[in-house]
Amino acid sequence: MKLALRDVTKRFGTLVANDRISLTVESGEIHGLLGENGAGKSTLMNVLYGLYQADEGEILLDDKPVHFRDPGDAIAAGIGMVHQHFMLVPVFTVAENVMLGHEATGRFGILDIDAARKRVREISDRFGFHLDPDALVENLPVGIQQRVEIVKALSRDARVLVLDEPTAVLTPQETDDLMQIMRQLKESGTAIIFITHKLREIREAADRITVIRRGAVVGEPPPSASNAELAAMMVGRPVELTVHKDPAQPGPAALTVRDLRVTDDDGHVHVDGVSFEIRRGEVLGVAGVQGNGQTELTEALLGLQAHVEGSMVLDDVELRGRSVRRVLDAGVGFIPEDRQGEGLVGEFSIAENMMLNRSHGKPFVSLGTVQQRALNAFAQERLDQYDIRASGIDQHAAQLSGGNQQKVIVARELSRDLRLLVAAQPTRGVDVGSIEFIHKQIVATRDSGVPVLLVSTELDEIVALSDRIMVLYRGRVVGIVPAGTPRETLGLMMAGEQPEGSAA
Repeated sequence: MKLALRDVTKRFGTLVANDRISLTVESGEIHGLLGENGAGKSTLMNVLYGLYQADEGEILLDDKPVHFRDPGDAIAAGIGMVHQHFMLVPVFTVAENVMLGHEATGRFGILDIDAARKRVREISDRFGFHLDPDALVENLPVGIQQRVEIVKALSRDARVLVLDEPTAVLTPQETDDLMQIMRQLKESGTAIIFITHKLREIREAADRITVIRRGAVVGEPPPSASNAELAAMMVGRPVELTVHKDPAQPGPAALTVRDLRVTDDDGHVHVDGVSFEIRRGEVLGVAGVQGNGQTELTEALLGLQAHVEGSMVLDDVELRGRSVRRVLDAGVGFIPEDRQGEGLVGEFSIAENMMLNRSHGKPFVSLGTVQQRALNAFAQERLDQYDIRASGIDQHAAQLSGGNQQKVIVARELSRDLRLLVAAQPTRGVDVGSIEFIHKQIVATRDSGVPVLLVSTELDEIVALSDRIMVLYRGRVVGIVPAGTPRETLGLMMAGEQPEGSAA
């Protein structure tokens, strides 16, 4: 199936989200749609999928104009979409999610779950997805949940598949698996629109690339274009893709963790006897494949874990046993890995989200009343300083792009007097321009004397920002090594091998 968008324009009030955008996708082709957060990529695909109605322009399938009143029309025409934030029911099984919305029924109107199971197995076997039709979605890793979304689209005979930021929540290993799945779909004749802002991935996967900036097409570079060329086209200026920082000037130890042990309600150990320290003015990077205790470690520091043993002392203050509020009041800043679940309240305004960690006292609350003038001035200043793309400080956080949501969190956390910054996956799902900005803020925080604990599954990020690197494997410290340790060595450590000369 050939898909063409011609001069598609979509407005929200005075905001032009898509400005006369045209692109064509052929059968058996991966078309990369590249742009920074808030460029209009997802809006354009929502028009294609019938979630929005275009104000101008047209959609053509095999050179014939079509009009989609809603996603049902798009699905019936062979359009499938895997959204950045999955549209799955966690308490349903894989088969139940796949059949949801086009349920097969047998005699007396009874749901034919066996037919759904068979369909899941057929597609899963064809593409090597290895899905259990009876598995509960809430028990599946994120990468497997994404496969469920793809099977759901393919089960409805999608011939054009839209993947909206599909790697934003994936580990490097899951990303590699997705790339292989995309190649298989391409070979089967499926047309794929691959939306991303990750340069390496789009150069690796795409046959053609369209770059969108601020709602308009600014170029169609070949996949052979350099990272620097693509980044400049996305952002509209040269982007520094390398982190520049002076050598650390570490002071005395600020955070000392000894024999930290974290278990869940069922007694499973996630952090097993971890000890380390972070000195003032340094970044300690935590490397490891997702799921090796990084999340539980950061949550223990913040008071979010119930079963914690050991000691976590920040400037002579024991953090273990403190509530989240008391940990924040001790001067800990926290950039969580799940910005929507833990970092923001989507239905709150940008201004309201800016005061979440200071909602119990001055300068924003006095005698139980929000000091709106002070809050608005603070929020507007941060909006400008951090280049948060929004209609204003009253816009709901849920309406922002992922990268701009992340900037709101970073602005809020770095606007306090900190004694420790815990940054977990700080650039996950963020475009190159925002990554450059956030990296500079982390380095500036370090240079101000604040210790930084950086957790990231992006090894390049760990290597670029860290002064020392701690590798976790199955909840234990494999070693703590200096910056500059070869990636090959770090990769072996992430697989559980302890190198000679490393601290543990």
